Amino acid sequence: MDSKEVTSQYDSRVTAANAAAREQKYKDVSVGETAGGFQVLIDGRPAYTPERRPLESSRRALMDAIAQEWRAQIAAINPAAMPLTRLLATQLDRVAPQRAAIVAGLVNYIDVDVLCYRAPDPPQLKALQESEWQPVLDWLEKEFAIALIAVDGITPARQSQGAAAALAAALEKLDDAKLTVLQATASLTSSIALSFALVLGRLNAREVHVASHLDELFQSEKWGEDPAAKNRRDMIAADLDAVGRYLELSQVA
Repeated sequence: MDSKEVTSQYDSRVTAANAAAREQKYKDVSVGETAGGFQVLIDGRPAYTPERRPLESSRRALMDAIAQEWRAQIAAINPAAMPLTRLLATQLDRVAPQRAAIVAGLVNYIDVDVLCYRAPDPPQLKALQESEWQPVLDWLEKEFAIALIAVDGITPARQSQGAAAALAAALEKLDDAKLTVLQATASLTSSIALSFALVLGRLNAREVHVASHLDELFQSEKWGEDPAAKNRRDMIAADLDAVGRYLELSQVA
């Protein structure tokens, strides 16, 4: 099972689990201390993930932000408006107990990374891709010895076994929070290189969003905006902003 399938199945389970709670009412949301850190309390009782794990973290700032998401849902619970909650639940229910499967699924992105497929024309787009994408690939090779080759067109680029091994080694060194962020970013961008760039601070969420839609943005400037495409990009941008915020909050006390 690859990481996209894991994410898709998990998201559907989160939605199903929370659908039953849409009519529930609660009066108070707080953050309590535990032996290992902090947890969200709903009317004084612990909140749980879909797999019945306590919704908790060692990071107080993250738990405060998640508690605020729950406070905003008192009138009507909307799981889509709780991205930090979903990311923490993913970390606790899927990433932590299934690290080997998550890493293996992410390694599969190596042959489909959007940064490795360049437009043969027009020259302006090709030059733009080279200037925006190649520095990220060069950084990835310098930092982790993950050397990815880029090709013109859509002919599949088969990356080396050495690059795949280096990618797996780099992924295994990430803590659970960063691996959760990297998985979510890869699913949104189809780029393992951009995902590492976000997790390691090489790019911020907005820069990752622009880089992952470089071709589409170029075409929209040339031919005009497609409202449906813009709406989709805006939704992805919002998701990436939430992922970036989760990364930030999971790294501070």
